[in-house]
Amino acid sequence: MADDHAAKAIGCYGAGINQTPNLDRIATEGMRFNHCYVTNSICTPSRAAILTGTYNHVNGVTTLETPIDNRLPNVAKHLRTGGYQTAMIGKWHLGEGELHQPSGFDFWSVLPGQGEYFDPVLIEMGKEVEVSGYATDIITDKSLDWLNQRNPDKPFFLMCHHKAPHREWEPHPQHRQLYQADIQTPETFDDDYKNRAKAAAQAKMRIKDDMTYADLGLVQPEGGSEVGERARDKSLRRKIPNPDDVSALRLIDKDTGEIFTFQSKAELSHFKYQRYIKRYLRTIASIDDSVGRLLDYLDHQNLSDNTVVIYTSDQGFFLGEHGWFDKRFMYEESFQMPFLIRYPRIVAQASMCDHVVCNVDFAATFLDLAGLQIPSYMQGNSFLSLLAGGPDGSWPDIAYHRYWMHRDPDHNAYAHYGIRNQRYKLIYWYNEGMGLPGTNHGGEDREWELFDCEKDPLELFNVYSDPAYQSVVIHMTRLLDKKMAEIGDEPAHSSPNPGHP
Repeated sequence: MADDHAAKAIGCYGAGINQTPNLDRIATEGMRFNHCYVTNSICTPSRAAILTGTYNHVNGVTTLETPIDNRLPNVAKHLRTGGYQTAMIGKWHLGEGELHQPSGFDFWSVLPGQGEYFDPVLIEMGKEVEVSGYATDIITDKSLDWLNQRNPDKPFFLMCHHKAPHREWEPHPQHRQLYQADIQTPETFDDDYKNRAKAAAQAKMRIKDDMTYADLGLVQPEGGSEVGERARDKSLRRKIPNPDDVSALRLIDKDTGEIFTFQSKAELSHFKYQRYIKRYLRTIASIDDSVGRLLDYLDHQNLSDNTVVIYTSDQGFFLGEHGWFDKRFMYEESFQMPFLIRYPRIVAQASMCDHVVCNVDFAATFLDLAGLQIPSYMQGNSFLSLLAGGPDGSWPDIAYHRYWMHRDPDHNAYAHYGIRNQRYKLIYWYNEGMGLPGTNHGGEDREWELFDCEKDPLELFNVYSDPAYQSVVIHMTRLLDKKMAEIGDEPAHSSPNPGHP
């Protein structure tokens, strides 16, 4: 699993912006899911849903600041009880300290918090260790070391979780020169956010306005009253200006010292996008290298035919769509997760699945693949039947999402929840403090959105109040109410008259 890896940044998903031959190999030799979704598009809650098979109001991990209680049951504990050797290596991001460190694993070595790209500190079985090198390589090395020392007579479950491509997008030195040609700017890069809920215009996730010097590997020119490492580190986290008059702006590459100047705002915006997307894609090149090393290991050990290999991310990510970076929203680019799976015993080569699945379904699927009982507390469903490629008329094809961190200071993303089926997406922006139900604000604070994802894949037109879609509004609202009742999540909305917020 990677952190913040958009499906569009994997070659086999067809966007054509980068090359990932090893990741593509999983799809070529297995199955690509086109509609895999996250239940809460932020790192910590997504990881909790994957590990426990429950929604965030149940596992208690609703925000970045709510760590997991490691006394909860999880998929690794069930696998270990079922005879598996288990390991967790790399990005944990579910809290630190005795009650929040990994549990259910025979071995674990994890980055504290976000971790560093270079020479990271890791917490290994409760002890702090510092390792020289690049984080992606180190996580891969440790994963291979654990595979080599495992008991070959027992099955294994390994979670190899990379830091990359999380901001601040520090590529391996050997990949710093990749992607020299300009990458095409997304069609919606200059979105004006009309015809949408106000949350879109209020978010502070714009590449033009909200990226920092550190994000783009830049430094400010020398000068000013601030000196010293601490002040310098603080200055790197400042947002890069986007002035009307750019003639006086100078940006400096932190590695090479190259100086950049600009003649227009459009030129500056283009520079920021190219700088962002190329750094992001360059960090992914190391992940692809890592995946290749792991696949080669399985081949050399004659394990490929009997090992389930899955590649995914903890959520999607905006790569300039709607002018944004980051995630959080239920809009498609951050809502969709990549999901590739190879298992020759079941999965046909080069197959695709268009059914809707969610990260809350992963744990139940893992246990089903292992032939173990799926416990009653898990709210996700095993999609083992979908891996064989046949139609499954009983599969619900529904994804539920809830984001709780209302107006966080860094991104100003609004709290919301909603539901998606294969064609439509309904979102309720309830806009309450910390995303907690129970406090009623005026109706003017609350908004609904409905998107026809078939006719409007870029999600530019909210058709909630369009008379032509009122039957869809009724149907999707019923699906939302039914899903929230099924999983026990308390709604913040009353049942509105269809078509009226």
